[in-house]
Amino acid sequence: MKPITEKEYAKMTEKASPPSPIVKNCIFAFITGGAICTLGQFLCNLYQQWGLTLSMARCGVSVSLIFLSASLTALGLFDNIARFAGAGTLVPITGFANAVVSPAMEFKSEGLITGLGVKTFTIAGPVLVFGVSAATIYGLIFWIIHLMIPA
Repeated sequence: MKPITEKEYAKMTEKASPPSPIVKNCIFAFITGGAICTLGQFLCNLYQQWGLTLSMARCGVSVSLIFLSASLTALGLFDNIARFAGAGTLVPITGFANAVVSPAMEFKSEGLITGLGVKTFTIAGPVLVFGVSAATIYGLIFWIIHLMIPA
């Protein structure tokens, strides 16, 4: 049997892959992302009515959306929403919560430490490392510039 060339493989892959309904996916992502943001604004207004300041209400919204996303992921419902919404679930805070909880749920059978504990940050860990590193470098550059150019 003759080996398949890269061009032949690419043709076979393209033929086997169904076309993506881009317009439909964009609409669903827009609606879902907008719904998540609307929920966040609703919670912010609700928390302010309950007596929190704006900054405290915003903090409460973040905690609420993280908790909701993590809970939906743990219950196996977030994936169903993501199948419908696509990139709409990647509103940063909900997508990040899902990225932290998903690997942990997948490996929970390996135990509390080696499963949940170790796998919790397999996807989110590099994001945290590079995010903190970038923020530190930016802060140092900002500090150096302000030392050289006094206000």
